[in-house]
Amino acid sequence: MALDEPKENDEIMSNNGITYLMEKQLFEQVKPVTVDFVESAYGSGFSIASSLAKGASCGSCSHC
Repeated sequence: MALDEPKENDEIMSNNGITYLMEKQLFEQVKPVTVDFVESAYGSGFSIASSLAKGASCGSCSHC
């Protein structure tokens, strides 16, 4: 995840007042995508889930 400005080839999604951007081509490959904020004994942060199979190549994402 990173801060970015919308581009022509981005899919724009909003959830609970937060706007998310994802390149349209990637979005088509992995939809549906869910983004949740989670808190646990290990800390807190965002959890990103998609239809992309675990272990599949996913470029620069760190949640595979």
